[in-house]
Amino acid sequence: MRNETSAVQLVQSFLPSLAELMVTENPAQSVCVLEADFDGDGLTEIAAVYRWLGESYLLMLKYDVHSWRIAANIKRKADDVTHFQIASITGRNRNNLVVGWQGDTVRSTLAVYEWTRDGLKNIVKDELYFHKMHVEDMISRTGRDGKQEIALWVHDTADAYDVCIYKWSRGKMVPAFDVYPAYFQKVALHYQQKVQELPYASFYWYYLADAQFKAGKPDKAFKSIQRAIRLHHFHPSKEKLLSLKRRIESVFVMRDTFLYPASTKSKDGIKWGYINQQGQFMISPQYDDAQDFQENGLAIVQLGGLYGLINRFGQYEIKPKYETILPFNEKRAIVIDESGFHVINENGRKLTQEAYSFIASYKEGRALFSETGTQGKTSYGFLDLAGKEVIPPHYEEANDFHDGKAVVKLDESSYALIDKDGNKLQTYAYAFVGNLSDGLMAFQRKLNEKYGYMDEKGDVVISPQYGGAQPFREGRAVVNLSEDYENRYGLIDLQGTFVVPPKYNDINLLGENRAAIGKPLDESRPFFGSVYAIANTDGVFLADFTYRGVSSYEKGYASAYDDEHTFFIDKSGKISQRFPIVPGSGSLSFIGDAIKALVDQRLSYYDMSGKLIYKQNTMIPLNEQYEVREFKFKPNKDYLVYYPQVEGILLKVVQERVNKKLKELSGVKKIDPNMQLDSSYTGDFSITFFQKKLLVLELYGYDYPFGAAHGMPSRVYPHISLTNGRFYELKDLFKRDSNYVKVLSGYIANQIKTDPQYSYIFPDSYKGIKPDQPFYVTENTLHIYFTPYEIAPYAAGFPTFDIPFTDIMDIVEVNGEFWQAFHYTNPPK
Repeated sequence: MRNETSAVQLVQSFLPSLAELMVTENPAQSVCVLEADFDGDGLTEIAAVYRWLGESYLLMLKYDVHSWRIAANIKRKADDVTHFQIASITGRNRNNLVVGWQGDTVRSTLAVYEWTRDGLKNIVKDELYFHKMHVEDMISRTGRDGKQEIALWVHDTADAYDVCIYKWSRGKMVPAFDVYPAYFQKVALHYQQKVQELPYASFYWYYLADAQFKAGKPDKAFKSIQRAIRLHHFHPSKEKLLSLKRRIESVFVMRDTFLYPASTKSKDGIKWGYINQQGQFMISPQYDDAQDFQENGLAIVQLGGLYGLINRFGQYEIKPKYETILPFNEKRAIVIDESGFHVINENGRKLTQEAYSFIASYKEGRALFSETGTQGKTSYGFLDLAGKEVIPPHYEEANDFHDGKAVVKLDESSYALIDKDGNKLQTYAYAFVGNLSDGLMAFQRKLNEKYGYMDEKGDVVISPQYGGAQPFREGRAVVNLSEDYENRYGLIDLQGTFVVPPKYNDINLLGENRAAIGKPLDESRPFFGSVYAIANTDGVFLADFTYRGVSSYEKGYASAYDDEHTFFIDKSGKISQRFPIVPGSGSLSFIGDAIKALVDQRLSYYDMSGKLIYKQNTMIPLNEQYEVREFKFKPNKDYLVYYPQVEGILLKVVQERVNKKLKELSGVKKIDPNMQLDSSYTGDFSITFFQKKLLVLELYGYDYPFGAAHGMPSRVYPHISLTNGRFYELKDLFKRDSNYVKVLSGYIANQIKTDPQYSYIFPDSYKGIKPDQPFYVTENTLHIYFTPYEIAPYAAGFPTFDIPFTDIMDIVEVNGEFWQAFHYTNPPK
């Protein structure tokens, strides 16, 4: 970089006779001359503004080979320059020229210059005026992003300004609402000083209220606008003051309004936000995931793979920075970051001094935690509400506290009952002792022997006789007498008397003195699942075996479903006609003043009368011509597929051929609606990539054989030409004489060898790729993947290798149909 004098001299040597360099209002900048790499070629350019023959010009000089030349010389109708600055507006580490041009008025017009393919261009299309400007990488809800925002201060009266902030997004300057909270705190400080100086100036109170409102302080803003209205001066105007008051009041209404997580599906994926009772988005869809608001007014959201907390105004109380956040319990939440588990309070303050291997949610003022030593041994203890180790990690196993007591394992054949300070109340020399509930604990004298129940003193209340014994709940416990694959579940009371005989495939306690009693769908294959009846906990059957699933009771109702519908049942076990009956299988729950339906893997909301409030969109626009529509296929209770259909292809015969193929690839086929299948299958889709005339979809499925340890996932990525309907294959991407199989195989082999992230690959399992190896493309990358178990463990999922096109351009057929479908003529450099 040359010094300013030499840069000025160089610029002056290019100016016409009688031309003068212009100066700004900034006293630190003598003349409008700046140096930076504006075009990204690694070489410095010089920008300057001068006046000649009564007109203003923006000049840019560029150094080529051995000399400087004029790269741009733009005439601008302006009398003066009030701002001249280099800033990264359009991208991180990008140099833009920010200029304030002043004409025949006291206000200036914003211009932001970007070096484009067509030279130096002003990218601000709208007329944006200002009297003062502030350019900075401002703090948003997720921190600073490396791009700078522009705050424009437009003068009103005295020292009062209307402030708007803009940023570059999607090809234009747009309001930067995400940085409002932090920046307008500074603006509010300006007006707090002004109202102290002139407490009877209504306009200062108005602009203070406006700044406080935009800073996310509606309570303070309401007091300020009330003060402005009481002064009866009404400047800017009575209408403006009352309008701001109404906007502030609407926030208080929103604060008291129940918000519901909801999603929208687009070509960029599924985004979550929050709707009100009318189904209107009050917090726009912007998160990768969003959970229900909790009683403390906070909701867990995910963005960029990390979790944070927002309030009901959509403002971050904790910016996304954790790998996991569990719901609050006893005003404490468990969070996980790269170091391990921690405890935070409702203000987001971390209470634990160190990271732990595991922390459970709080129960009765204690949280179970574990530490893993250098020898790999795990020990358990308890934290108090301050995050301190109130009971050190001395135990091999431990359970949550119940009525101030917890069961812990001391060693191989010894358990203890402790109080909340860790004092031993009783010890038990048994191979297993379960959690304390209703005053009893399941126990096993020796491993592989029968289970019985004992009291806190260790006295046997119910002799060992069960193959399985669950904790008591409301004076009842589910036990199993089975010794082979045939289940024999029954329900006993506190004396061990059977109130429901031990002959059922499954029993679930539902609360409110109700139980779901299950018998097998197929007597010869009980692992296929159950069909349930409803009984009270005295063993009286209230409803017959008709339900495929039943959840717990809440306020007299439980969600249930059969082969066709999901609904609420009352305490008599009958379907309630008061609430919606939704087609499909899933669950209903009461949330706020609405009913939340998670049915057939889709979310919807209903009001209490059954009127639909919201459901996720099924039409996904790609651009003005093309869209993808979602269709549902459920021919059998155990077979569910959501499949895509493309619309907008000009030739209808081509569109029909594409959609027929997509249905086949998605698993839409003839299924007997009445046959009991050997497995359950679910299929769905998402849009992986769309550009120019190429659409890449992901069709994914999961097949779970009944009784298996786990199911088998599947993935298919059709690459579709929206021009001719062709489904491209891997070979279509490469030159015919290229040995793409060898090249790609070698590239992946090197990644496996040198990149630690692929250490999970089975040794010697990788033998190279096949000519028709599964793959998908994005704009700049080829992605090659393998199926589970093929070269890695099941838990690794689909091992995927990313190959930048820049690394294999010598074999890519850049003039081929496949490449041209999603790229323009020039290949990447």
